Amino acid sequence: MRNKRPRFRLQTTITILVCGVVALALFVTDLLISNEIGQTTEKNQSEKAMNIARMIAHSPIALKALQQKKDEPEIQKYTNEMTKITNVEFIVVMDMNGIRKSHPSPDKIGQRFVGGDEGPVLHGREKTSIAKGTLGYSLRAFTPVFSESGKQIGAVAVGISLNKVKQDVKNSKKVIYLAVIFGVLIGVIGAIILAKKIKKSMFGLEPFEIGKLLEERSAMLQSTKEGILAVDQDARITLINNEALRLFEEAGIKENPVGHLVDQYLPQLPLKNVLETGKPSLNVEIDLSGITLFANQLPIIVGHQMVGAITTFRNKTEINKLAEELTGVTLYAEALRAQSHEFMNKLHVVLGLVHLQQYEKLADYIDQISDHLQNEVGYIVSKIKDPALAGFILGKMSYAREMGADLSFSGEGILPEPALPETTHELITIIGNLTDNALEALSGQDNKKVFIHFDYYDHELLIEVADNGPGVVEDMVDKVFLKGVSTKGNDRGIGLFLVKRSLEKLHGNIELSTEAGKGTRFTVTIPYLIKGDR
Repeated sequence: MRNKRPRFRLQTTITILVCGVVALALFVTDLLISNEIGQTTEKNQSEKAMNIARMIAHSPIALKALQQKKDEPEIQKYTNEMTKITNVEFIVVMDMNGIRKSHPSPDKIGQRFVGGDEGPVLHGREKTSIAKGTLGYSLRAFTPVFSESGKQIGAVAVGISLNKVKQDVKNSKKVIYLAVIFGVLIGVIGAIILAKKIKKSMFGLEPFEIGKLLEERSAMLQSTKEGILAVDQDARITLINNEALRLFEEAGIKENPVGHLVDQYLPQLPLKNVLETGKPSLNVEIDLSGITLFANQLPIIVGHQMVGAITTFRNKTEINKLAEELTGVTLYAEALRAQSHEFMNKLHVVLGLVHLQQYEKLADYIDQISDHLQNEVGYIVSKIKDPALAGFILGKMSYAREMGADLSFSGEGILPEPALPETTHELITIIGNLTDNALEALSGQDNKKVFIHFDYYDHELLIEVADNGPGVVEDMVDKVFLKGVSTKGNDRGIGLFLVKRSLEKLHGNIELSTEAGKGTRFTVTIPYLIKGDR
């Protein structure tokens, strides 16, 4: 799956999203609250007008004016004063015929009330309405006027300009608008801060970049030849690659371990110790149901804090096989190098005799080389039918001559080709390391002799490698086959260890006999299946 680069960066996307959500929420809130405020303001103005109308309807001046059925200057003066005090558009007192007894415009007194919405109040019912009168559209409140005997004698109408009502609603909404603007600003600031914090926590990477890194990391983990297993700080398995699953499956563990505690799933892995101490554990051999793993375990440090641990491991058998192959190649190369060096020396002699025009000596020298080569090569080839092994021994003989030693080869019977090519490789490892060990033991002395002898009979092979060196110290006899043990200095002690391991594969054994000042002899016996045997 390929991650496409998005149109907007993460910070921009988060800012737009948060601002959009805040703006939408505030817009919906504005609609709901504005509508509610409009209704509430209109209701409050209606109640205000009704209360004023009721007050006027119960005033003695209004009762007197309506009961005498004639214009009273007191009612006009009274209503005008109340209009100013209560800040309403008009206060009109009318009789049962709808004739005005008071009005803000004196010339309208005595005329019929205009608007057509006064009917219900003249029948004794209070009412509020919006209608157009002589002063324009207004919110009106009507209330009947009753005498002391309970008989309706008129009505009072109080009007508030509709423009004034709308202005009050508008003034009330200003607070909402300011709150919306303030909320959007806070949302923008919060979105920018949130986006920066999220970006920082992701090391400045965009989501598509993180996805790409994750895919690359997963591909690398799954393609590596080493098994990888990681745990968090609670020792719970968080990651495992395919190679690790394959090795576990070989060991009979088929359940996917992700999410399990490592101690419960694989108690052999001491990852918990790494978590507790914070110290790596390198080159640890772990036995897992008969499979030996070679593991390295290290803590995972992020920001100076340990957040988990990781272990990498390989099958030790595979590592050993690779090391043995490398060892065999080294032995082959060394033998070929020695042969090549010896051949070049002989060519130099031939070239020198040609330049000196010593043709008779040249002929004698070539005859000598030819006879020696035919005798040496012919004898070995006649005894050993495996070309690789025969060529290797010839190379070792050249190498010994280069080292100033005399290496002699003898054999009883004829050694056929082995049934398996791996047998040749192991024999080269055994003979090569034993021969090198013998040549190294002879360093520093004048008379250097090494003997290689073999005896094959009835599917059993005996190999002897001996030297006339100083022998092995008695204290070292039981230790020479251990890895790293050597009398020749540090970083040695590998050759005889490899010999021992090759013999274990071939189900053979080795004996060491030594005598101080007279030399050392290694005797190897192995079962030997020949080509054609099952």
